[in-house]
Amino acid sequence: MTTPMIQKPKKNRLRTWIYVLLLIALYTWAFAGIEFGGFKETAWQITKAILNGIIYPDWSYVYHPEGEDLIRNLLTTVSIAFLGTFIAAVLCIPFTFLAAKNLNKFKPASSTGKFLLSFVRTFPELILALLFIKAVGPGSFAGVLAVGIHSIGMLGKLTSEAIENMDLGPTEALISSGANRIQTIWFAVVPQILPEFLNFVLYRFEVNVRAASVLGVVGAGGIGTPLIFALTGRSWDRVGIILLGIIVMVLLIDYISGAIRKRLV
Repeated sequence: MTTPMIQKPKKNRLRTWIYVLLLIALYTWAFAGIEFGGFKETAWQITKAILNGIIYPDWSYVYHPEGEDLIRNLLTTVSIAFLGTFIAAVLCIPFTFLAAKNLNKFKPASSTGKFLLSFVRTFPELILALLFIKAVGPGSFAGVLAVGIHSIGMLGKLTSEAIENMDLGPTEALISSGANRIQTIWFAVVPQILPEFLNFVLYRFEVNVRAASVLGVVGAGGIGTPLIFALTGRSWDRVGIILLGIIVMVLLIDYISGAIRKRLV
């Protein structure tokens, strides 16, 4: 009776040490591949200049009656994220139902849907933005397409998994009462997944706001464009006000989106 009680903690301890050693080996291997050439001589000066720019930002850039300013660029960034999320929310619907295993008796169809969603998620927003800039030219439209196409994969994946985990009772009840496929989806599937779907859309909108803030660096519109110009010109007070604007925008959207999601769930 006492032997198993003694051996069990030893086995657990040995397994824990194996996991710890594997984790240490993984971190060692990862950091070994990073080439570190040390800090530049001007690193502290540049860091001090950036911090000074954040402490004493260029408040005159917040609003200009004529021309570009911080508020207009932030609104452009939010617009890119909103339109991209809206496009993704609409276009992901057919892929979502195609990828859900419990709605497709034909397994290759579900596998094809999952493959397409994974394929779309493969390309980051920056890569898609560079491709769309070549196709439609630089500007906000390329940013909208990049954010929208990339978001289709994530929204479709999350929603298809929500469909696979839903309660099949209402679906089976409608089928047994003679409802066709469209009626079953509309009255049994949609009411169950709609709150989760809206929750995913809001969460993806938060992510897309952050992504749209960076896309301007490659010419896809938004607040990233004046930010890269300010960094190139070493206008640290302009960099400071832009960074503060991005922080306020992200925090405000996170708060509003979080409040909406609490009501949905």
